[in-house]
Amino acid sequence: MQQRRGRPSGTDGSDFSYRMVVDSRYQRVADGRSRLARLMLVQTLHQVAGGALLLLSLSKGTEINKFAVLSLAAGLLAILLGEFGDESIITVFSLCLQISLSFAQNIRSESGFSDKIAMRSYKAFTSFS
Repeated sequence: MQQRRGRPSGTDGSDFSYRMVVDSRYQRVADGRSRLARLMLVQTLHQVAGGALLLLSLSKGTEINKFAVLSLAAGLLAILLGEFGDESIITVFSLCLQISLSFAQNIRSESGFSDKIAMRSYKAFTSFS
């Protein structure tokens, strides 16, 4: 077997220009990520302010503005989608989603709402027979 002598190829500095191209690409990605983080922070602050105004109007007893609620929900969804680059965020979000859906199902089943829908669906289905 032949042994290597000297440095392996690629470590003697001959690939310096290639490494600089890769380095600038990484720099652009890092700049883009920091810009995205700043924009998401601004959007989060905007969502918090909107939520506070919505809660303030609800505490005064005024009617719920459906557009404000939908805007708040869409903004929250946009923030969550922006954070999906990190796997730990995906795991935490899926856990929160599972817990929220189980609470919603429990509330829905305790109120009898699902029974009314099931009965209406059953009557509609059997009326075609």
